[in-house]
Amino acid sequence: MASVLSHPAVPLAIAAAAGRRLVSGRLALAACAASVLPDLDAVGYWAGVPYDSPFGHRGFTHSLTFAALLALLATRFAARLNARPRAVLVVVFLAAASHGLLDAMTTGGRGVALLSPFSGRRYFLPWRVIEVSPIGVTGFFSARGGEILASEFLWIWIPAAAVAALGAAWRREARGEG
Repeated sequence: MASVLSHPAVPLAIAAAAGRRLVSGRLALAACAASVLPDLDAVGYWAGVPYDSPFGHRGFTHSLTFAALLALLATRFAARLNARPRAVLVVVFLAAASHGLLDAMTTGGRGVALLSPFSGRRYFLPWRVIEVSPIGVTGFFSARGGEILASEFLWIWIPAAAVAALGAAWRREARGEG
């Protein structure tokens, strides 16, 4: 899996690219939470839920279905998030869906159940370039943790920063400031 430190890069990039008129600070914060929420399935890992179970690690909570359900639920809180329901739906869906997609780009694990509950098959993307992060925090305080963070910087944070910068530039251009 990608680390809990890097999953929020996607919703932060979306927020920066879209701007505060579309993505309020509260919606950005909720989207960051949605981007890490799928890893709550790690509790099952420690409780003995088998990895390959539909509710095992990288199972249902990493699926596009889970992302859609979470986004639909989040729309009920659009007013509290100071955002339009459609913006909440799209931003929270992209944030939660990005979790499984980033994990499907890692170098380890047994794949991601992107299509759960409709299929139990686990997938990897053709580009498996992100160093897999261990479950738990102890691996981060080692040389291996440094390798993981360097990989995530290259493959997650730099592209996210590019999306944020391009979106911000496009908004400036659209306003005639560029």
